[in-house]
Amino acid sequence: MRNAGLDEAQAGIKIAGRNINNLRYADDTTLMAESEEKLKSLLMKVKEESEKVGLKLSIQKTKIMASVPITSWQIDGESVANFILGGSKITVDGDCSHEIKRPLLLGRKAMTTLDSIFKKQRHYFANKGPTSQAMVFPVVMYGCESWTVKKAERQRIDTFELWCWRRLLRVPWTATSPS
Repeated sequence: MRNAGLDEAQAGIKIAGRNINNLRYADDTTLMAESEEKLKSLLMKVKEESEKVGLKLSIQKTKIMASVPITSWQIDGESVANFILGGSKITVDGDCSHEIKRPLLLGRKAMTTLDSIFKKQRHYFANKGPTSQAMVFPVVMYGCESWTVKKAERQRIDTFELWCWRRLLRVPWTATSPS
């Protein structure tokens, strides 16, 4: 795959001034292009290079995701609205709010588990803060490098953090701060 000449190909999308036309993770390859013709040329290049070394491109396993339907050439691959690459869900619209909700739920579960431990044993706040920061926040922030955070997601993350601190301090959600 590395010798397929994809790095020199002009097809792809521009990100930060660099032309990116493929993402590789383990034995999966994702090809990207701005047009159907360029995508077809990338696919043919991969197919040709694979055949040179005795590999066959499996069209049945090929998945196609496009913002508009591909009509100019026939391919038997399955059309999908999203796929998972390296543990991250990639969607047609680029929305990743679903990617943010899941770690927040896992973090809430981890915090609830820790909270039950804190209730059973006598722990001081000096220990609770670092413990929760070491055991809850990494669960939430795993994979955050690939998130596209919008205003609503930012607010959701801030709300989660505030919820964690309220749990640690045993402040009920109905409490208000004195002015």
